[in-house]
Amino acid sequence: MIIDESPNRFDRIVAILIQLQSRKIVKAKELADRFGVTLRTIYRDIKTLDSAGVPIIGEAGSGYTIMEGYRLPPVMFTPEEAGSFVAAEKLMEKFTDQLMSSHFKKAMFKIKSVLRSDEKNMIANLEQQIDITGSPFGFNKELPQAMQHVTESMVTQRQLLLQYRSVSNETPLQRKIEVIGIFHENQFWYIYAWCHLRNDYRQFRIDRITNLTITEVPFTKKHPALQELRNKNIKIVTTRVRIEVKKSVMPYLHFGRDYHGFLSEKISGDMVEMAFDSPDVEMSFARWYIMFADYAHILEPESLKLSVRRILDEALQKLN
Repeated sequence: MIIDESPNRFDRIVAILIQLQSRKIVKAKELADRFGVTLRTIYRDIKTLDSAGVPIIGEAGSGYTIMEGYRLPPVMFTPEEAGSFVAAEKLMEKFTDQLMSSHFKKAMFKIKSVLRSDEKNMIANLEQQIDITGSPFGFNKELPQAMQHVTESMVTQRQLLLQYRSVSNETPLQRKIEVIGIFHENQFWYIYAWCHLRNDYRQFRIDRITNLTITEVPFTKKHPALQELRNKNIKIVTTRVRIEVKKSVMPYLHFGRDYHGFLSEKISGDMVEMAFDSPDVEMSFARWYIMFADYAHILEPESLKLSVRRILDEALQKLN
């Protein structure tokens, strides 16, 4: 039998050990998919770790886990890995609330403590060279602990009591929810949860929460996974839209087009025909289109033309 002793195998085995330490249960298929090898190769690597004294427990039908208390000594990071920490820290400052960002900073101090001197110097230099400007989206500044409370609610399986201000009602309503998960979409953070007021699954934008408290009341039911629920409950009716836009303005439309259901584009001379499946033609798409309307024209639907005309007429009346 030929035993693979290549450097790639050594790196893979170390990476498997790190992944086993980072999660409670790891399935063999997940490892095989990650490293692009067969299940038989993963079984052989696991056996190698076991022979080396790593206390791995195989759970039938579940996966592998490491005996509680076992820890790998501090590892060295590549320059690329160490550099990614800086970008991650800058992003955490802008895309999470104050409390969670402070926790990440503390974790970063621990990571930096195991770096070599040259890596620490590189990190210090990069911190001066990477900057993310602008105000953070999706958080109420008066609730700097919001994200922390939401994640704690998920971990402890205790209900969350919140005051929530919806789009249609400026007066906050009290909601008691069981948090399934959180997700970031269109520059905002959302909670997906079971709402006891509506007796159904709902999503809540975190910046619209005016107050929240973790209760001592446990969840009343076992909920499906976040992605499963979102895929099941997302039922969006769309309308096909086709417009022609001057090629010169196309670079300015890339940021917003995906939000409006962009499908395809076809170049014809100095014009580009764009197709969309828009979830909101009369309001959202119409107002986006007006930003570059003098460089474009609408092919379909007729309802989009009517909406754009109505919005512009109302705006012109207010200028008189």
